[in-house]
Amino acid sequence: TSRGQRQMCIRDWSRSGCDMLQETVGRLAEIKNIIAIKEATGNLTRVHQIKELVSDDFILLSGDDASALDFMQLGGHGVISVTANVAAREMADMCKLEAEGQFAEARAINQRLMPLHNKLFVEPNPIPVKWACKALGLVATDT
Repeated sequence: TSRGQRQMCIRDWSRSGCDMLQETVGRLAEIKNIIAIKEATGNLTRVHQIKELVSDDFILLSGDDASALDFMQLGGHGVISVTANVAAREMADMCKLEAEGQFAEARAINQRLMPLHNKLFVEPNPIPVKWACKALGLVATDT
């Protein structure tokens, strides 16, 4: 951008209606201000493909809670999580344990979270997570 602000690409064909080619990701990663991609497709083969096209300091974030742990174990750097809105501590612990190499403990947390991951995507985001936040008393209104 002209102001030098750091940017992140988001690849989520369910929202954009089309997919972004790997080569496009590689070219975008060459732009100084683009520092990351949120890969929200759930396609884990893309982690290695992206890593081959970008510099080591380019940040790869999962945008799919159900596959985020596997994404990180394949070389991703973290997750932009919907589940964390209602289970922040558990998601943070899972990511921390994965980063520390405590994979069995991270996987145990992820397995406990899997039903929640799945339920938060039965309808388009943000409908289920807003309902869950309201039900848990985390928000005061329906809006």
